[in-house]
Amino acid sequence: MADRRTALLEAATRVIARRGVRGLRVEELAAEAGVSTSLIYYHFTDRAGILRHTLEFINDRAGRYTHERDPAAPPATPRQELEQTLLLELQDTPAVRENSTAWGELRATAVFDQDLREDLARATLEWVQEIAELLGRIRPTGPAPAHAAAAERLTALLEGLSVRWLSGSVPLGHARRLLAEAIEVELAGLGRD
Repeated sequence: MADRRTALLEAATRVIARRGVRGLRVEELAAEAGVSTSLIYYHFTDRAGILRHTLEFINDRAGRYTHERDPAAPPATPRQELEQTLLLELQDTPAVRENSTAWGELRATAVFDQDLREDLARATLEWVQEIAELLGRIRPTGPAPAHAAAAERLTALLEGLSVRWLSGSVPLGHARRLLAEAIEVELAGLGRD
């Protein structure tokens, strides 16, 4: 059952990335997934359920591709974890392109959809908190509000760079360099330990 649900969420992510949230039709999602519309309603109840669960799926999938490590590699330092978590959101793979595009579509729709706005705000807060926690591990003597502010700036910059990269306004390598430089600036602003 979980594999079927995952396949449905992968299909929903592809459809949202390709057509946007407004273009998401249950019939098209069913066709993309190769299932009946009734199966989609069985798993997600309604369109809002599809969006909510797709947002969760996108977050979970991003967590997987930004936290993958070679089991034989030595443990990552907090700084390496921070860099990996942020920079791997800017890689030219189908999963990252779909995730980033669908996230942008969900964010744009949340402007007008209160329920989605609340779900997206929660997901964004969790992401910011994860980055703030990593910053705190790198600069443990810095104050928590400074870690949170730096995390907010880094995640907002990453979202903007992602949109520019995906739309062809900025080459991927340049986007990654800008983000790496921003990480340096934020860490310098938090001081040395």
